Amino acid sequence: MPATLRNFYMTAAHTFMFPQPKGATPHRLVFVADPQIIDPKSYPGRPWPVNPLVMKITDNYMQRSYIQLQKVLQPDTVFFLGDLFDGGREWKTARGDFSDPEWASRHPADERKYVKQWNKWYGQDYWLREYGRFGDIFYKFWPAGGYEPGPGQRGRKIISSLPGNHDLGFGAEVKVPVRQRFAAFFGESNRVDVVGNHTFVSVDTVSLSADTSSMKDKVDLSPIHGPANQFLDGMKAAKRRAAAKELRFWRGEVEEVPFEHKVEELKDADSKNLPSLDRGGGWTGFPDHSSYSRPKPPKGQTTPVVPDYRNAISVSSGFQYQNVLNEEDSVKLVKSVGNVVHAFSGDDHDYCELVHSEEKDNVREITVKSISMAMGVPTPGFQMLSMWNPIDENGRPLPGAGKTTLQTHLCLLPKQISTYTTYSAIGILTIVILMVRAALVPILGLQQFALNPAQYANGAVLPLFKDKVEADQEGGLDHHSQSSGTPASKLLSARTRGRLPSISSSNGIGRSNSRSKAAGGGQWPRIEIRRDPYDDGKTGGAGGGYWRAAPRSRWQSTIRSRASLIWREMWTSCWRVIWMAIGFYAYLTYKG
Repeated sequence: MPATLRNFYMTAAHTFMFPQPKGATPHRLVFVADPQIIDPKSYPGRPWPVNPLVMKITDNYMQRSYIQLQKVLQPDTVFFLGDLFDGGREWKTARGDFSDPEWASRHPADERKYVKQWNKWYGQDYWLREYGRFGDIFYKFWPAGGYEPGPGQRGRKIISSLPGNHDLGFGAEVKVPVRQRFAAFFGESNRVDVVGNHTFVSVDTVSLSADTSSMKDKVDLSPIHGPANQFLDGMKAAKRRAAAKELRFWRGEVEEVPFEHKVEELKDADSKNLPSLDRGGGWTGFPDHSSYSRPKPPKGQTTPVVPDYRNAISVSSGFQYQNVLNEEDSVKLVKSVGNVVHAFSGDDHDYCELVHSEEKDNVREITVKSISMAMGVPTPGFQMLSMWNPIDENGRPLPGAGKTTLQTHLCLLPKQISTYTTYSAIGILTIVILMVRAALVPILGLQQFALNPAQYANGAVLPLFKDKVEADQEGGLDHHSQSSGTPASKLLSARTRGRLPSISSSNGIGRSNSRSKAAGGGQWPRIEIRRDPYDDGKTGGAGGGYWRAAPRSRWQSTIRSRASLIWREMWTSCWRVIWMAIGFYAYLTYKG
């Protein structure tokens, strides 16, 4: 059966949901997989405003999730399972040969036209900014979980040295300078850690896979897979040393073995029997408690299913990618590490749990969800472990400690699509409320948000008046002063100086202004329309006629007028709410 073991191994006891004894102080560990922070490689071809916005939104999502993770769960240890960047392998290094070999596979068709642009614009400086960006999301908020470890724990620890194929590439196409840069900033990829009285082994399997590449016989790939193979060759001794070092700490001793201070001749020095933390023999450090699970055979079959093709996962590969390790690499990992009871891996972005074949010691593996909202998984998440393994000063389990020492729990994060759906529902409800209010404005005489078209045209809120103004009976205005081109507004100003006339109008403006006055909006000038000296009595009345009010609008005009008012109110209300909402969202996005 093809194996899915990738990147991370743990030698420890395993069980699910075991009841921890009363008074237990377990070590809490969290696995974070595939943050894969978005960069220009993620969506090539998208216009400038889109990519930065997506980068900011996804960063904010991971940052908020990580802050909550720290504040609520307060983990003692956080492990990252690779793929810290999305395009880390694409950005040039300051030193070393970054060119692709002729035999290397080519980028996907939609990326090829951008490769030269990436090589020109994105180099070491850009990678360093991405490193700082990763730190702003995760390292910066590490203290949110507190500075002190949990009761009975050695200390808080964050380990992010394990690379993924998006950080280095995969197999034969891993570039050594890229890996060296990653290790310089994140730490050695192949390592052994003792956490919560359990031994954790991290393996750079993206580099190890070069040892089974089809190019192995054509090209010298030892610089790529050599360090990982060398690490596996000395694995059992490294585990013993790590366990002995941890025990010395708990006994209050110096963690490293002291050497005797003496002077001797070089020819007499015994360099083969130096003090060492490695006790040798079959001692493996902390106790390992095994829990096996096998595939269920078909009805009537009493022997184990070998191989179990029904539950096998096919090996699929692409540019700088392979979904699982080769069978040879998986077997080599399990046999080299020894006593592997549980494995945790990344890369698939979604949760997956399986039990391997007997060739791989029935290892149970969990693929951890991606913590990012942009990895094609509706519900991001992470994996939490609770470990309780009390021991004495020699590493032996205490009486009554129990045979099971570990439990796992899948933690899910909010669905971002649900968040956007909620935003959309609230937006639609807001628009409906504004539409209802706009419809009630002419019916209930509510305060208008929108100015009428005439006021928009003149750029003022004062009401309009007719150009023809009668002569002031108190003297001063005649036909010559009107025909001389003096604007009506100046005549009005002269006439109304010292008194406050009123407006008489039949087009609805006066009534609207009366409401404004009643609402406390101030007083409008009142214009009195009197006899027209140019009429010569043709319209009746002594000494000339009067301006007559326009006839009352028919019901069709009334409906159009009200519909126009409702539309103006709805449009004005909506765009005001929209720009304020967008502005506030932009502020929150910027602040994170």
